[in-house]
Amino acid sequence: MNQEPNRFGDERESSTQQANPTLQPVHVPLPRSAPYVTYTIIAITVIFYLLQLASQFLLDGDLPAALLLKSNEAIRSGQLWRLLTPALLHGSITHILFNMYALFSFGAGLERHFGHGRFLLLYVLGAFAGNVASFLFSEANSLGASTSIFGLLGAEGIFLLQNRKLFAGQFRSAIGNIIFVAAINLFVIGSLPGIDNWGHIGGLVGGLMFTWFAGPVWEIEGIAPALQLADQRPTREVVVGAATVLFVFGALAMWGMVR
Repeated sequence: MNQEPNRFGDERESSTQQANPTLQPVHVPLPRSAPYVTYTIIAITVIFYLLQLASQFLLDGDLPAALLLKSNEAIRSGQLWRLLTPALLHGSITHILFNMYALFSFGAGLERHFGHGRFLLLYVLGAFAGNVASFLFSEANSLGASTSIFGLLGAEGIFLLQNRKLFAGQFRSAIGNIIFVAAINLFVIGSLPGIDNWGHIGGLVGGLMFTWFAGPVWEIEGIAPALQLADQRPTREVVVGAATVLFVFGALAMWGMVR
């Protein structure tokens, strides 16, 4: 008499386990490719710095900086390229080493996630947004790739936020590290004399804005074990993201020209 209920109970338990199997985490690597855009930007920036050094040696003046740095007076006279070109220039060996190290640290991973074209667009938009903010709020001449670097920093934060389900337990530590790095650079290093913090803030906002609309959003596709990650962000949204940054900061630049 005692055997039957136990047998039925065992069958029910077995059926329940089959219907509700224990979920196991699956490792699906993010798409990877060589970050040759990051390497190219570093190479071009180093070449421009060598041209600055050669100009100082041969001409007793920094001709690239004179033609390309952020100068509010020159921008108001119509030299609008100066809202982009300061990212190619640096004021010292320490300056360029710090920025190129930061570019390599953040850029290599971001380029693999964003793709080559979208990453280049992010870098350029960060430079533009940062120099527009500097143009609006700082009269000092400035130069350096930190506008773009802060754009990458903002992009990294939004990328982690929008894909947090994929990073599981790593998300909190990763986003906390991004916030810590941004805070140190803005509120500690940015408060030092000679630092164009408005350029940093503008680059950060530009990177945040672009990635919110245009950053990669990964979803797992396929049947185990043949799983892969696919970017669900359509191309039209990348175009909208870039256009939004250009429109907002372009309008701000026009306002700065006529105010």
